[in-house]
Amino acid sequence: MKNTLFKRTLTAAAVTAAMGLAAPAIAQQADVTSSSEEEVVNSVSEQRQAENQDVEKIQVTGSRIARIGASAPSPVTVISGDDLVQTGAMNIGEVLSRLPALATTYTLANSGRFIGTAGISSLNLRNMGTDRTLVLVDGKRHVASTPGSSAVDTNTIPSAWVERVEIITGGASAVYGADAVTGVVNFILKKNVEGLDVTATRGYAENSDYSNEKYTFSYGTNFADGRGNIAFSAEYNAQESLNALDNPWTATSYGTFRHDDLYEPRTQAQMNDPAYPDNFTLPNAGYYWISNPGTVWDDGSESGIYEVMGTFNPNGSYRDIYTGNVVNPSGEYCQDCDFINLNQYLEVQPEFSRANYNLKGNYEITNDMNFYYDAKYVKSEGENIGQPYFGSHYFSRDNAFLPEGLAQTMDERGVSTLAMSRMYNDVGRRIEQNTRETTRAVAGLEGMLNQDWSYDVSVVWGKSEIERVNGANVILQNMDWARDAVDDGSGNIVCRSEEAQADGCVPINLFGDGQPSQDAVDYVTTTSVGTSEIEQVVFNATFSNSFLYELPAGFIGFAGGVEYRDESSVTIEDEFTKTGATFFNALGETDGSYDVSEVFGEVTVPLLADAPLVQQLNLDAAVRYADYSTIGGATAWKLGLDWTINDELRSRFTYSEAIRAPNIDELFSGQSQSFAGVADPCKVSNLANQTEESRAQREANCAALGVPADFDSNYDSATLETLVGGNPDLLEETSESITAGIVYSPSWFKGFSATVDYWEIDIEDTISSIGFQTVLNRCVDAGSINNQFCDLVDRDSATGEITLMRGFALNIARSLNSGVDFELGYDFDALGGQFRTNLIGTYVIEAKDYPFADEPENYTDYAGVTGDQELQMQLSVNYMIDDWAFGTRTRFLDGVDLYTPTSLENNPNPSNYMEYGSYAVTDVTAGYEFDNGLGLTLGIDNFFNRGLPGTTTGTGAGSAIYDNIGRFAYLRASFNF
Repeated sequence: MKNTLFKRTLTAAAVTAAMGLAAPAIAQQADVTSSSEEEVVNSVSEQRQAENQDVEKIQVTGSRIARIGASAPSPVTVISGDDLVQTGAMNIGEVLSRLPALATTYTLANSGRFIGTAGISSLNLRNMGTDRTLVLVDGKRHVASTPGSSAVDTNTIPSAWVERVEIITGGASAVYGADAVTGVVNFILKKNVEGLDVTATRGYAENSDYSNEKYTFSYGTNFADGRGNIAFSAEYNAQESLNALDNPWTATSYGTFRHDDLYEPRTQAQMNDPAYPDNFTLPNAGYYWISNPGTVWDDGSESGIYEVMGTFNPNGSYRDIYTGNVVNPSGEYCQDCDFINLNQYLEVQPEFSRANYNLKGNYEITNDMNFYYDAKYVKSEGENIGQPYFGSHYFSRDNAFLPEGLAQTMDERGVSTLAMSRMYNDVGRRIEQNTRETTRAVAGLEGMLNQDWSYDVSVVWGKSEIERVNGANVILQNMDWARDAVDDGSGNIVCRSEEAQADGCVPINLFGDGQPSQDAVDYVTTTSVGTSEIEQVVFNATFSNSFLYELPAGFIGFAGGVEYRDESSVTIEDEFTKTGATFFNALGETDGSYDVSEVFGEVTVPLLADAPLVQQLNLDAAVRYADYSTIGGATAWKLGLDWTINDELRSRFTYSEAIRAPNIDELFSGQSQSFAGVADPCKVSNLANQTEESRAQREANCAALGVPADFDSNYDSATLETLVGGNPDLLEETSESITAGIVYSPSWFKGFSATVDYWEIDIEDTISSIGFQTVLNRCVDAGSINNQFCDLVDRDSATGEITLMRGFALNIARSLNSGVDFELGYDFDALGGQFRTNLIGTYVIEAKDYPFADEPENYTDYAGVTGDQELQMQLSVNYMIDDWAFGTRTRFLDGVDLYTPTSLENNPNPSNYMEYGSYAVTDVTAGYEFDNGLGLTLGIDNFFNRGLPGTTTGTGAGSAIYDNIGRFAYLRASFNF
């Protein structure tokens, strides 16, 4: 292109080489400065004055100031686009989540943990929350994919156009605004796409029938004599679901048994001995009091004997139940018996598909003005298949479907009713299908106002439309009517209730798996549909001057501007379902929005140059003031020092204060039905466990709440109904971030570089929901019942039992995380080719959660616990010779504890499973590039078929970091010209 603004100068070449963007290593720090670049930097002033020649400047994530050189004021990890696609993973988010700095909070394996999230792939820096990680595309915001939040689904990013991804931890709010409390992940797309590039990838698992497929198409061309460029891309990828029973790693059912139920009671000396834990988790065990065909039991109300009695054969006939030799007397588990394997209802990989269409281009209006645009449409479909409707119901002796053997048993016991617990598998597993459509458009002008001042003015609009379909949703009243079936005296089976008959009730046979008729299933179930719409509008104007004023040590650089952003999110639930008439929770609706106007500025000041121990010392500062329609004004700022000691050694320091405004869901979500398991502190049996002083306080408050003195109901052995929702009075979260690090590139060891960075992120006024058990305890432990916690609990005035608990988020918590990032890289020539090696890692020092910020001694440290491994590393070794390329990548995870130190203080020996050992997975690739543009790559993920640790299925928030597919081979064919 003709505009000198976009020329590839010698400086740009040096920068690109320094950043290592062409290298195949998985990640590089954007910090290494070559000697040739230093020569260019030192002569910039002379060039500008003598030749009036523009010099290309590079903008690195973490700063809006275009800088000559690739040195970043904050630690920036760079991952090349090639590395993101050279894998068998379904999308780039899956690859990024394997980096040590990111947590696997929402990957495909665990995306179905919550309602409406199946198929989502969101990023979570430092495991401190997806809403605290700001995801950008070319430095600009992207519309969210989860209603009410700011979390971006990485499935919406076009992988074919990703040039690189830059990740910065902490201190980015002053530069980019709220939501960047823990850091920024910036996807940088290719600027000018030329030529055709197509790929096709198919992969297959060894352990199961799981497979996936990915196809990409990209074409771009210049026009108007090179003044313009236009490009189009299309992508499609898909996978079938993988059920836990279809993979031997996840098929086994486990049950937990008390030590004293298996062996002799322990002595006092054995209580803390690991050989004598409180509980044993054993394989081939599970719940025996519930089953797919139905498990019948007598509650003793008529016979006087509580007993689990029998179940049903495939043809519906009644038989005794076999509970084996090892049974938990509480009625939960048995081993090698008639237990139900609940893993049959677990999808370790969801069914998923994505189609992504992108259009982008630019046109040089004048030599100093370039118009650019970007548009996309993405449709993704994710499915989560969970457990069916389940429960325990009573059946009368005159039920028309009662099998003869069960009827005879009831007569022998002299009872008129028996209970049956059942998983209603034949009524249909509850299925959730999420369809997300994301549309986004960007338009902007960039260029030079004069030789020094550049500008970038843009408008971003985005919309995400989500449809959530919940199938096999049981209508509670219809089920109650249909299961109470009787003979009408004429040999016809009808629903007992006349009201039910008038409603068109179809009686249902529930004795044995597969007995219900399709008409009965249709009568007792419904399909619920909920919709959401998220919309974002952003206007940004940034002005930058890298040569604002020349000081003895160099030029002052400046960037500043304004930004306006409008966010809205609306969720509408199914009219029938939100009444609470179905088994699906009655969800509240959300209709909220906010806007924010911001002004920001950033400056870099050269303090000293060419002095003893100081080759260059720069001060970096940034500040941003934001005016929110919800919380009012908020300020974020940062200070940093960038100290180049010599050509080999450089250090950097930053301190920042950042904010995160509450999102729409936290502010405006309607009250939704949920359930919680609690232990009522007012029960006599629970009061007995307290000290004399605390018991007296609790007894007084419980009495004031109207709870009888002898209250010891067992009602809370089941989950209690709760209501959760938003809180419009929330304020912003505030954080302090510190980073300090060094970059070392010795001249005596050519090709080697090392970086080490300490980081600390301390978030106060953290928006957090209070656990319902904490609500109950704080209510009765206070000086009186006139407190905010008792106001959240409703009790029956006659019995004292809890009838409802309410919960909403408050600015009460605190999070403190710190650790060390390190990276070692060594590139060298050997064996006739080139080696590129890279080791990146993170060591977590602390990961503390404080439920109440004003109680500094009350915290749980999750460092070293599942999901917060103390040490994570990733080693990449790549070798290229002629047209061949070979690569390996190994992820290492330190062993983790399954219990937090806080929980072990009260119970140091809870289980025979206390930890997962260290874990390592190696991926390998081999590829060949033909002269005609055809390329073939064969890859094997989890080459050594490393199994899952312990009893995990790899589907939890933290355990998804472990591979639950196994050895996976894929072939990738590419063609470009």
